[in-house]
Amino acid sequence: MGRKLYVGNLTFGVTDSELTKMFEPHGTVESAQIIMDRDTGKSKGFGFVEMKTDQEAQTAITALNGRDAGGRALTVNEAKPRTEGGRGGAGGGSRRY
Repeated sequence: MGRKLYVGNLTFGVTDSELTKMFEPHGTVESAQIIMDRDTGKSKGFGFVEMKTDQEAQTAITALNGRDAGGRALTVNEAKPRTEGGRGGAGGGSRRY
């Protein structure tokens, strides 16, 4: 079990500090970041939270996964490491503009 959590299905107005406050009752939050679209500067509706211990991370998953936040059911689970060759990589055929 890792300490870094994926938090999905957030409303687009949630800030880093609000995300931190959401997780603080379940342990020490080392970091909390909402992922923003680099072109528009708007939230993508998900983020990552790093808890101090594995136990705190598991407690937060148990408490918050599926919980209603702003009319949406949160998705909270262990963050998966990024894989090589994901979006924005080389290849993929030709495009015409």
